[in-house]
Amino acid sequence: MLKPLLLSLILLPGSSWLTTVSAAPLETAAKQAIIIDHDTGIVLFEKDARRPMPPASMTKIMTAYMVFEALERGDIQEDTLFTVSEEAWRRGGVQSGSSTMFLKLGSQVPVIDLIRGVIIQSGNDACIVLAEGLAGSEDAFARRMTERAREMGLQSATFRNATGWPDEGHEISASDLATLSRDLIARFPDRYKIYSERSFTWNGISQGNRNPLLGSFTGADGIKTGSTSVSGYGLVGSALRDGERRTIVVNGLGSQSERASVAREIMSAAFRDFDIKSLYQPGDQIGFIPVYMGKAEDVGVVVRDDIQIGFERTDRDEIKARIDYTPAVAPVEAGSKIADLVVTKSGEEVGRYPLYATDAVARKGFFGRVGASLAQKIRG
Repeated sequence: MLKPLLLSLILLPGSSWLTTVSAAPLETAAKQAIIIDHDTGIVLFEKDARRPMPPASMTKIMTAYMVFEALERGDIQEDTLFTVSEEAWRRGGVQSGSSTMFLKLGSQVPVIDLIRGVIIQSGNDACIVLAEGLAGSEDAFARRMTERAREMGLQSATFRNATGWPDEGHEISASDLATLSRDLIARFPDRYKIYSERSFTWNGISQGNRNPLLGSFTGADGIKTGSTSVSGYGLVGSALRDGERRTIVVNGLGSQSERASVAREIMSAAFRDFDIKSLYQPGDQIGFIPVYMGKAEDVGVVVRDDIQIGFERTDRDEIKARIDYTPAVAPVEAGSKIADLVVTKSGEEVGRYPLYATDAVARKGFFGRVGASLAQKIRG
């Protein structure tokens, strides 16, 4: 049976890095929301973030990701020309009534301009042209999007198109959108810079970037808005301040103005109210656990991982840690896993990490084992 050994040494009241307290726990009008720390991937806050949802034009993050990979592989170049088909012109152009790059039927457009049309102008016509150019059809491209997303571990993702236009079963969770965005930012830093460009002009028509955080939140540099009658208004946003990056997703809001205000509130909270701290470094000794029938009564245990946690600063007193173990039975090999470090917040487990023996402990000889057995019987 596992026994808990409480560790007061980890989060002592009044620890210097746990002194800032926000006014109240975070609440939001968004139906789905999440905040993640970019460097660690730790989730700092979430609200219904694991359930698949219609992502609207936030789909185009995956569309762009696929194009970036094709460029990286050398399948296409920035100056590769794709032709605007009647399908792209009809379903994504002006007459579609949706977001458009205003592409001309039959024109040939460089890939780099189509990318800006997708990212800055949210052009559905640009998405379809890229999909057809890379996969032959939008349907084939959408299947590739789904396959690639699943390979990346985005198990909630199913894409029916490249634009985010409402389609039954076209969905991804807020959590997976945040993970996708984190990967895009880390993997394609130079291409990511396009997301912070404020406007783009094509066919004589200039359109501004729809991200309300750009210019209104210091450090914001991406990433994509979306809205349909099915999804409501949503946003994936990312910002970098003082060397720390936070990425947020909000969705299900009622208007552009509500999206803008909620996004600013959530992003402000992401930096103001949450923190990431390293509790232990690899090789740190956590404590000791008893050894049964060993020549030593106990053995130290260490971690091999950098143990980090994310938390809302109002929860500082709710973070606890313990060692879960059964007494090790000699002989114990140095480096063998013999316990777990468990970190909890408000009584809920938020992390479990293996602990390893610092030293070898030999088994007692025959008479030592007999004595230890008798002593245990006497103690009951």
